[in-house]
Amino acid sequence: MTESGSPLPLLSRYAIMVDVGYIYASAGELLFSAASRREYRVDADKLIQALSRLAEEKVRGELLRVYWYDAARDRVPTIDQRVIAQMPWVKLRLGNLNARGQQKGVDAQIRADMEALARHRAITDAILVAGDEDMVPAVEAAQAYGVRVHLWGIEPPYGTNQAERLVWESDTVDVLERSFMEPYFTRQLTPEPAPSAAAAAAADTSLVRAGQSVPTQTVQGAPSPAQVFGDRHASRPMSRPLTITQLSAARLGPDRERVEEAGEHVAQKWILTRGEDNIRDLLPGPILPPVIDKELLVDAEKELGLSLRAYQEAREWLRDAFWARVHRQFGLGVGKSRG
Repeated sequence: MTESGSPLPLLSRYAIMVDVGYIYASAGELLFSAASRREYRVDADKLIQALSRLAEEKVRGELLRVYWYDAARDRVPTIDQRVIAQMPWVKLRLGNLNARGQQKGVDAQIRADMEALARHRAITDAILVAGDEDMVPAVEAAQAYGVRVHLWGIEPPYGTNQAERLVWESDTVDVLERSFMEPYFTRQLTPEPAPSAAAAAAADTSLVRAGQSVPTQTVQGAPSPAQVFGDRHASRPMSRPLTITQLSAARLGPDRERVEEAGEHVAQKWILTRGEDNIRDLLPGPILPPVIDKELLVDAEKELGLSLRAYQEAREWLRDAFWARVHRQFGLGVGKSRG
């Protein structure tokens, strides 16, 4: 209590929990359209320091420690991982990278740590940098013990790179933008030594399992954590680099006909999957609730394979096409979007 008798303000005690596979893969795609960790280098120690400074600004209180969840063959740390392990206030947690290049044990470690910290009241808040829906049970368990969970994600080139349910369950959601990530990622200019035949075969196997074609040039070595995380989310369009046509469209602006087709397709899909009654609740339009408008944008960007966020006119084409399809479904006149 203070001298005036009023209670002291409560301070947070928080942990930062980082899924390295997610943050590396997402940043590599955002900055370089890179599918392989070997295409860029990361100043991980400086990145950890930057995350800690940002957390200090956003969460008033005391940092317990940073948990850095990565993977290594037979859990034997690399040189970079050894450097991280020696940093103050940082706990390196290693999952296993098996012979097929699959990352094992990382999700379970995050869940176990988050629940244990919450159960023993070691923290009041957890900052989770992750995107996998498998994190949802960890979030729910921590919240059951009174811990607030703050989800941080990497800015996606388009669409989304975090599971929708994970976003829903978290208490707050923030995005680490391109400008925040850029200083810590550098494109790898010099090729690395050729791998053994066995390592190359293992890498090719992981690509085939992810539904990707094996490139003509042999994949360098065993898959990295970024590749492994990509394997867990193989259904995401972002797992493939943009084509020349898509890159041209991104520079010149999206094609109106393609945007309108995407808007109609999303509307048709929503009618079929969400039911006419739910879609009817949006009528008469033409204003969409902000949450639904964002969902429309994300789904359309997935359809197109490019971002519409910088093109306000294209977003209006998208909304107009969405409403045109909805109005036809219910026999109404076509309205125009506003805003």
